Amino acid sequence: MTKPHQLITILGPTASGKTSLAARLAYELDGEIISGDSRQVYRGMTIGTGKDLDDYTVAGHPIPYHLIDICEPGEKYNIFQYQQDFLRAWHDVISRGKWPILCGGSGLYIESVLRGYALSPVEQNPELRRSLEGKTLDELTRILLNLKARTGSTMHNTTDVDTPQRAIRAIEIETFNAEHPTQPRQMEAPDSLVVGVAIDRDERRRKITARLRRRLDEGMVDEIRSLLAKGIKAEDLIYYGLEYKYVTLYAIGQLGYEEMFRQLEIAIHQFAKRQMTWFRGMERRGCRIHWIDAASSMEDKLQQIRTMINNG
Repeated sequence: MTKPHQLITILGPTASGKTSLAARLAYELDGEIISGDSRQVYRGMTIGTGKDLDDYTVAGHPIPYHLIDICEPGEKYNIFQYQQDFLRAWHDVISRGKWPILCGGSGLYIESVLRGYALSPVEQNPELRRSLEGKTLDELTRILLNLKARTGSTMHNTTDVDTPQRAIRAIEIETFNAEHPTQPRQMEAPDSLVVGVAIDRDERRRKITARLRRRLDEGMVDEIRSLLAKGIKAEDLIYYGLEYKYVTLYAIGQLGYEEMFRQLEIAIHQFAKRQMTWFRGMERRGCRIHWIDAASSMEDKLQQIRTMINNG
């Protein structure tokens, strides 16, 4: 099959089945997967981030993947680092004649490489951090939204800003970019066919709840207790949000099990909704996403993508 695009992107909300689809596509095209997930970069954070590593074996054949398990838990990996790592992985894959497939649900990370955002490494701003210390997530979110309104920024909606620490980091980055403006689209941006996996809201909610129960049964609490036992600070795990926020609060005795489950279930449902909001925003900003139905059979989804590829 010819390669009319330099990259194929498979995106979608959590629980949409995008990883298994990307792996099957990579198997068929002799491709390799580049992760577009902001949490799967961390080693040892496997169940909670939904790496689903078994999906990367198709018909007994291991599918190579990149940008998973590349840094230690507790580190503050960021979008600038992701851009650099993505470009290295992408060039590596195409240099070997393989077809790179970007797959994930972190809209900001994906859009940053598809649109070639010009970003700079942003150091911590201790003075700014002191001024924000003690503010609630709602207060920090309002500050972030006001800052974005002044600068016209399309970065940092609430998809990944779900803890005060992450909100402070977003404010830090947006403040730096406002004070150090860069010209847009200075980074290399690959031409990509972008495929979105759309899942019915009720089905998405059902799958999220079932998957959460399964991951807890598979040992997600033990995984987080193991990270704490290795010396990772609770506040560092809470920083990553979602599973790592609520299960850590349970592990350190600040939430009961049922309350942890209930709050986490709600948070993941809200997260999936915000993911879709981000993807729709990408479309408004000029990114064409070809949506396919998650309920279709795997072969039907693959055939739709084959047709898109052949049509250029």
